[in-house]
Amino acid sequence: MQYDFEWDSQKAKSNFTKHCVSFERAITVFRDPSAISIPDEEHSETEERWVTLGLDSSGSVLLVCHTFKMESIALCKIRVISARKAEKSEIMQYNE
Repeated sequence: MQYDFEWDSQKAKSNFTKHCVSFERAITVFRDPSAISIPDEEHSETEERWVTLGLDSSGSVLLVCHTFKMESIALCKIRVISARKAEKSEIMQYNE
């Protein structure tokens, strides 16, 4: 499957300032075959949101909030909303 990523540039800047994680780095978690994606029902009032825990390209576990839309059988469009380093409990969940 191929992924097409997008995000708001202002949100990307504020996310980097707050969490020191760029969206360019965050999208590398989608290459992790062990990544865990779950629906984010708490924040899905106006759109279906997801949370993905996965290893980024540098080997850190990140938590990425995003939307997910199948454009075709071979293409998935992902809009990144936020990204941060995973907390200890989230890292433990990822490692289970």
